[in-house]
Amino acid sequence: MTADTEQKPEVEGEDITPKQDGGVRKLILQEGEGEERPLPGDNVWVHYTGKLTDGTVFDSSRDRNEKFSFELGKGQVIKAWDIAVATMKRGESSRITCHPEYAYGAAGSAPKIPPNATLVFEVELFDWQGEDLSDNGDGGIVRRVLTTGDGFTKPNEGASVHVDIEGRVGDNVFESRSLSFCMGEGEEHGVPNGVEKALEKMQKGEESLLFLKPKRIEIYGELHGIHRRYAFGDQGKEDFGIAPNTDVVYKVKLKDFEKSKESWEMDTKEKLEQSAIVKDKGTKYFKAGKIQQAISMYKKLTTWLDNEYAMSEDEDRTSKALLLATHSNLALCYLRLGEPVLAVQSSDKALQLDPNNEKALFRRGEARTAQGDFEAARLDFQAVRRINPGNQTALAREAKCKERQREQREQDKRLYANMFEKFAAQDAKKEAQNKKDDVFKEAYEEYVKDESNEEEMDVEPEPAATNGAEDGEEDAVKTET
Repeated sequence: MTADTEQKPEVEGEDITPKQDGGVRKLILQEGEGEERPLPGDNVWVHYTGKLTDGTVFDSSRDRNEKFSFELGKGQVIKAWDIAVATMKRGESSRITCHPEYAYGAAGSAPKIPPNATLVFEVELFDWQGEDLSDNGDGGIVRRVLTTGDGFTKPNEGASVHVDIEGRVGDNVFESRSLSFCMGEGEEHGVPNGVEKALEKMQKGEESLLFLKPKRIEIYGELHGIHRRYAFGDQGKEDFGIAPNTDVVYKVKLKDFEKSKESWEMDTKEKLEQSAIVKDKGTKYFKAGKIQQAISMYKKLTTWLDNEYAMSEDEDRTSKALLLATHSNLALCYLRLGEPVLAVQSSDKALQLDPNNEKALFRRGEARTAQGDFEAARLDFQAVRRINPGNQTALAREAKCKERQREQREQDKRLYANMFEKFAAQDAKKEAQNKKDDVFKEAYEEYVKDESNEEEMDVEPEPAATNGAEDGEEDAVKTET
């Protein structure tokens, strides 16, 4: 056989490329557990060792003694890895051989990986976890993508969406239906907040599993409330037989959607008309106890009008009135959810429009009380009484702030008194020890000076040398309408 006709040794392993072009082959070294495999968007944890075909190791997570993690199918690693790891089971170890077009291509990765290099990886898959879609990363909404969608656009606030949803607890399917609704109004149609939040991240045609926690609780000072009700909260869902504080799983398919108009697509007149409509919707939702939906409506209004400047005098007056009421109402919504920081921010925005707005001052005082900033809260309630001397609730809140300040001062006094007593005791102990040391020192010095203490000592003769070695809180002001 000539050199031209000599065949290269066949690479071991199964061709796992979608095109079946042999570019990525996998040989299982250690079988994994169960049948489940990671899905696109999952965070996966692996150990790996990468080698050239001559056996040269160019990288190893084991040498660093630290597992490597990445989001599967998001292009964060070479193509071969996104393909191969998606086929692995928990606990599986495999040898992955990848051609250059599925690795670093003609460019290579200097200085360790030459151009057009075929690479061999030994990969062990330890675990994976779905994508956390919650705002603060508390695991309240976890998505696992069953079928990826098309395109790049996603539903925006107000978009009309057409979905299939199936909800279950364990093996019990409690609802399965198709429906259409506008984003921001899902609760009106019985769609949990967590599902609606996830739809904001989905593409047309995507089908995903959503693992929803019931809620998350935040406590601030004297106010407490539900922060983000992902599923059915502490009330449960009697119609579905769901007990309070129950985790649920939804399978959701976004069949189609139509985006709502963005702010830049509307003129001033249309923005003002739509703002009045969504403000009324927000107030309706608030009165019905649907706080998250109310916030969604109010925030839509602020997005449209906060940075709108090219207005006539009448339009400007209408815009400011809408924004003032909306920011004040947002503050009240955030108070109900136990979010005093956001309540203060919304109150501040309302007070920028009207520094003497009674409702905004009162709500900021409530929020500052919840934060434990009693002096600032007292000043807000005092300002409310200057505007409306008959506001007895503000008077009571002001007195409460003074009482809490007094309690805080007493607590500080006790704290500092205990600290001073502790330090004084430590100083006294140190001084006593110093005096004791001085007594011993004086006694020793007297001993040395006293010649009568110098007696002959019987000293044992030194042993002969050897060669061995030794071892060794409700608002007094009603909601805007």
